[in-house]
Amino acid sequence: MSKLNLVVLSGAGISAESGLKTFRDNGGLWEGYDIYQVASPVGWARNPGLVLDFYNQRRRDVVLAEPNIAHRGIASLEHDFRVTVITQNIDDLHERAGSSSVIHLHGEIMKMRSNNDESLIYPVTGDIHLGDMGADGSQLRPHVVWFGEAVPMIEKAAEITSQADIFVIVGTSLNVYPAAGLIHMVKPASPVYVIDKIIPAINSGTNIYPIEKPATEGVSELIHILYADKDRES
Repeated sequence: MSKLNLVVLSGAGISAESGLKTFRDNGGLWEGYDIYQVASPVGWARNPGLVLDFYNQRRRDVVLAEPNIAHRGIASLEHDFRVTVITQNIDDLHERAGSSSVIHLHGEIMKMRSNNDESLIYPVTGDIHLGDMGADGSQLRPHVVWFGEAVPMIEKAAEITSQADIFVIVGTSLNVYPAAGLIHMVKPASPVYVIDKIIPAINSGTNIYPIEKPATEGVSELIHILYADKDRES
């Protein structure tokens, strides 16, 4: 029997349980910053040093963080499902947990790219400094999608979502577009499991199964549900 396609859309809530702050929470990492100063092309043009410092600190936080049982639980599902993770997060915790197919909608903080040529991408584990140049002689910047920039991976994510036999939403408020619109690409017959401490309002489909728990607890419950369903079908 072929494996079912299981697609996971993850957001900041799953990484928050690994100690990475979210900008929507009180005390979040954006507190004290105008987000357009540190996460927009205009802010980059105005003060690239500030932007680099901001993301250098975020990168240090990611390096110190560890995948939690929600990340590892999702990775473990690859034993019995064809799993694709579509994440809004820029950290690499899904990969470090063992997930083999991860699409980063908003980029990857452990990579940097040329400011002028988006195809010139390099790995980075330390800090990026003013004066660090790509092969084209252009200043290097974080390989992340800023406010006002296109989301280049959204079309691939939409295609994969449309093929999902099971769709899982974990740790996202569904307030950020275009990622939030992916739920409308799910086949009407496919179940949608929504895991969050506060279930977001969803105006799509009828096969919605809320699991109102933090990501770590919710993914564990999801795994129990999925395998109970498989046992009934076998």
